[in-house]
Parts: sequence; C-alpha cells; structure tokens
Amino acid sequence: MERGRGVIEHYREYLPVSESTPIISLGEGNTPLIYSSRLSKRIGRGCDVFVKNEGVNPTCSFKDRGMTVAVSKAMEHRASALICASTGNTSASAAAYAARAGISCVVVLPAGQIASGKLLQAFAYGAKIVAIHGNFDDALRIVCELGERGDFIVVNSINPDRIAGQKTAAFEIVDALEDAPDFHLLPLGNAGNITAYWTGYREYQSRQRTCPERQSNGSMTLPAMIGFQAAGAAPIFYDRIIEKPKTIASAIRIGNPASWKQARVAIAESSGAVDIVSDEEIVAAQI
Repeated sequence: MERGRGVIEHYREYLPVSESTPIISLGEGNTPLIYSSRLSKRIGRGCDVFVKNEGVNPTCSFKDRGMTVAVSKAMEHRASALICASTGNTSASAAAYAARAGISCVVVLPAGQIASGKLLQAFAYGAKIVAIHGNFDDALRIVCELGERGDFIVVNSINPDRIAGQKTAAFEIVDALEDAPDFHLLPLGNAGNITAYWTGYREYQSRQRTCPERQSNGSMTLPAMIGFQAAGAAPIFYDRIIEKPKTIASAIRIGNPASWKQARVAIAESSGAVDIVSDEEIVAAQI
C-alpha cells in the first residue's frame, strides 16, 4: 500500500463507498507492523510477536481509519456538522477530519476526564468543546440524542462507517504476514476496535476463499481475538455495567461499551478470551 494514499483508495472494494462518495482523507493507514524481538523472547514457546503501530496515523490513533470513511459518508449525505463523545482519540480524529471536510465538529466530554494532548488537538482543529458532569457513557447518551434529532452526524463507533474503516487494519496485517496471525491481542474500551478487526479478518478470509485471484496475499485462517480491560473499567469481563469506571487509562475508561454485543460475538466466534489488568500492570508495561 502506497504511503499517503489513504485506506479508502486502497481498499475501496471492501468499503461502503461509491464513485459519488467525496473522499475525505488525511493519508491514514499503511502503518508499520513491527517485529518485537524482546516480547517474542519474553513469551518464548516459538512465538513471534508483532506490534501494529497505529500511532503514526495523522492524529496518532487507529480512529483515523474509521473517521475517513465516516466523514466521507457524512459528506455524501450533505452533513454540515459532526458530533462525538470522547475521552481522547476520537475527539482529535473527528476534529481533524471535520476540518479537512470544511464542516463543524462538536466534542462532548466528561469534565476532567480527557487526555490533555488529545483535547489540545481537538481545539487546534477548531472543534467546539462541551464539558459535562458525568462519565463517557453519559456523554455518549447526550451525543446519541442529538444525533437522533438530525442536527449532527454521530461519528463514535456506533456509526457502522467507523467500523468499516477500522477493519482495514486487519487487511494490512494479513497483507504483511501473508495470512492472519494466530492470536490478536488488543485493549477494549468502547469495543469498536475488536469488532472492526474481527470483521476485517472474516471478510478478507471470505474473499480469499471465494476469489483467490483478487489479491496476491490473503487469509486462509482466522485469529483468536483476545481483549484486555482495565480492572476498574471491565464491564465485558465482569458481564455487567460499571456505573463509575475507574482507571488511569482514560481511553478505555468506559462502563457500558457501545459495541459490547459485537465484541462478545467476536470473542466467541474466534474462540478468544477477555481478561483484566490492573493500573499497576499498565504502568509497568510502559516503563
């Protein structure tokens, strides 16, 4: 995949776009899949560990993959404003792609619970910031209510176009490895990402089986999807809503994930699992 081309242009046949869809892109995608010799050695047992570095996307997160599709589709429907709830990455991504499209963006966030760097990005791209008393789940409820009124296009992961764009990361992994990995490990917040990856792996495998001539690489296998939640914000692990989620990991400080059901399906269908880690373990892993 050519750097800067964008995921829609490269994977158009897998995405809900047409020739009439205006493409709003910042050159997202084509992020490096890096072999980690240290983690491979630490785990042992012949495991080869790779890390997908989504931090080199335009606003430094995987959200850009979904946002290019969501905003492109919003423009196709002549939207004039976007809205999202966020504690970090979504706010920066939505604001950047709204600015690229020349439309307004409103970010609803829980006061004092957003990563400052991401908030600064959203401000820099011209988003209007609304702080509320409550948590992310409260913010998302407000956003959904406003979206239902027709005033805004909601670009959180409840928007299926977001999931469609984010699944392209799975395509890139398969293209790089020439098959799917045995296991795919990732954090769970609103659970849109595990949903998107599983969708991507399944679609790529299905296309390879039915049309092997369509692509040089392809997946004939599927990975087990392994999700991790912070112990203080683990509704999927505990199978219950967490009214007041607590963790230092603000991006996954969510007590009622929008894609909860879909994440459960991904884990079950892939014979995967969900586990928890403490804040102490999160900090230790970053050192």
